[in-house]
Amino acid sequence: MIKKILIALLMLPTVLYAQINTERMMTIARNALYFEDYVLSIQYFNQVINAKPYLFEPYFFRALAKINLDDYQGAEDDCDEAIERNPFVVGAYQIRGLARIRLNKFDEAIDDYRKALKYDPENVVLWHNLSLCHIQKKDYEAAKDDLGKLLTIAPRYTRAYLIRGEVSLEQNDTIQALKDFDKAIELDRYDADGWGARAVVRIQQEKYKEAEDDLDQAIRLSVRNAGNYINRALARFHQNNLRGAMSDYDLALSIDPNNFLGHYNRGILRAQVGDDNRAIEDFDFVLQIEPDNMMAVFNRGVLRAQTGDYQGAISDYSKVISEYPNFATGYYQRAEARRKIGDLKGAEQDEFKIMQMQIDRRNGVSSGKQQDVADNTEGDENAGSGGKTRKKSDKNMENYRKIVIADDSEMDQRYKSDYRGRVQDRNVVIKLEPMYALTYYEKESEVNHQVHYYKYIDDLNRQKVFPKPLRLTNKEAPLTEEQVHYHFALVDAHTADIVDDSRDAKKRFMRGLDFYLVQDLTSSIDDFTQCILLDDTFFPAYFMRALVRYKQLEYRKAEAAMDGGTSSSATDAKREAEITAIDYETVKGDLDRVIQLAPDFVYAYYNRGNVFSVLKDYRAALADYDKAIELDPNLAEAYFNRGLTQIFLGNNKQGISDLSKAGELGVVSAYNVIKRFTDVPE
Repeated sequence: MIKKILIALLMLPTVLYAQINTERMMTIARNALYFEDYVLSIQYFNQVINAKPYLFEPYFFRALAKINLDDYQGAEDDCDEAIERNPFVVGAYQIRGLARIRLNKFDEAIDDYRKALKYDPENVVLWHNLSLCHIQKKDYEAAKDDLGKLLTIAPRYTRAYLIRGEVSLEQNDTIQALKDFDKAIELDRYDADGWGARAVVRIQQEKYKEAEDDLDQAIRLSVRNAGNYINRALARFHQNNLRGAMSDYDLALSIDPNNFLGHYNRGILRAQVGDDNRAIEDFDFVLQIEPDNMMAVFNRGVLRAQTGDYQGAISDYSKVISEYPNFATGYYQRAEARRKIGDLKGAEQDEFKIMQMQIDRRNGVSSGKQQDVADNTEGDENAGSGGKTRKKSDKNMENYRKIVIADDSEMDQRYKSDYRGRVQDRNVVIKLEPMYALTYYEKESEVNHQVHYYKYIDDLNRQKVFPKPLRLTNKEAPLTEEQVHYHFALVDAHTADIVDDSRDAKKRFMRGLDFYLVQDLTSSIDDFTQCILLDDTFFPAYFMRALVRYKQLEYRKAEAAMDGGTSSSATDAKREAEITAIDYETVKGDLDRVIQLAPDFVYAYYNRGNVFSVLKDYRAALADYDKAIELDPNLAEAYFNRGLTQIFLGNNKQGISDLSKAGELGVVSAYNVIKRFTDVPE
């Protein structure tokens, strides 16, 4: 979520500096920040601060980088410095507010958001976060007041309705909550959270079939949300659909293998259908997470007895009895298990204890010891002997066979991750998969493990000309601090080599790649150009120059978008658009040359297809994606981008077919996009 604030805040106007090196350093630093290379950006901001410590901007942007690295204290400190130098920058209060929230300083965060709202009273993000701070302090009326003001400013902002609905639930006002959730769904039928929130209310109202229908839609729109499967399992359980409930717990645990509710409740249901051994496995897992969960211990004991492991059962029963010495069912079960192994004396002792407890109860005698039943039900109508569920915090041992539901207090946790830096679409942002690059580093993927191979690149790696093996990837990894220093050192080493032999094209290419990795894009382009002048057949230089120019244009477009089209005249705006089109043609020209030199280099067709898509020449883009897929039938990103392009042209059927193939090959977001273009029933 935090990453989304980059575009909104990164484009703030930069002060003109007296020395060109400081200005250039800030430009490179902000490039690195925009492309999420946070450690590298901090290195550059440090240099600017050392040179000109009186400027607020490097502190502000360094705070933004630190908050993305979860250094909340460091971000707060940097915002303090930025505000001291310029107390009128809304973004500094906004970032400091986020940092303080993460540090649980909610009063201070509220103060920051109120100050920021003085300067920007219609900022949706500030109202959003301010309301969530009030929720954390359980000041629900203040939260509702903030959300009301937010909806006056942005009446179609669905998150405000969802949050206000949750606040109403905290106040036990299900009617108002349902109205807000209905409104959220009316405004955005493609937001899974609206369907999921309304389903929770319907479960509370015991309208289980309607809740299941809502959760069907939520799951359809957000297939990777484990909570929706957990809730649908509960709805199905209340309709006596135990197999369906267990299936949902299976799906939830495939997404979130450590989910407590999933394992505990699946264990209960497996026990009910006689799947004892696998039920024991679930309770074993629960006890790894919560070793002192006596409900799980006792359930496992019962299952161990049923599977013939009487010693294990006795061990579990004894642990529960030591914690709850008045739990009669525990003595009864342990007596049974002791008889099975021939421990008649032990069994008789347990039976005598049960008899003594019955006599005491009949005579109204209290042991004065810890209560084992009827405690901590928190007013839950399902708690006790009459219901089918219990709250997670319920410690009443008589409820050991009940399905567990989340506590009401967990609302605070649900919104821990909902603080934001700017308003963004909660659904998947529909955009092309990124360009491929030649680099040394690649992000690890949990899904798609395809190795991208091209013989010429492999031959270069075998020659060990480069300091590290080159990789073809469109999932570039940001540099670590160690890697940053390594590539700065390589720039110096390559510079010395170039001074000794200025005709070595590959040395120029290697330094260009190092400049690219440290986000000095202008120097990178200069070196790739020199490489081409020295060897106009070395296609990797054209390929990388095209990529770097494309990234420069991407940054420039984002900057123009944040300026809000504030060109001095329509003529200026038209001229800027024409220049941008010419620039993209330059990028395309480099890729044309790559294809001329290496006609089987699949990644050049893929990248050129992306350029054609940006230029809205969708037919040409389709032709390039077709060629890429012909050369590599497993190139998942080409299927994804071709699918989107077909949808842009109105060919939804072909587009969904390609997106399905992309999902099959590992582009998980394809499934979310498919759902966006498949109608959601009312």
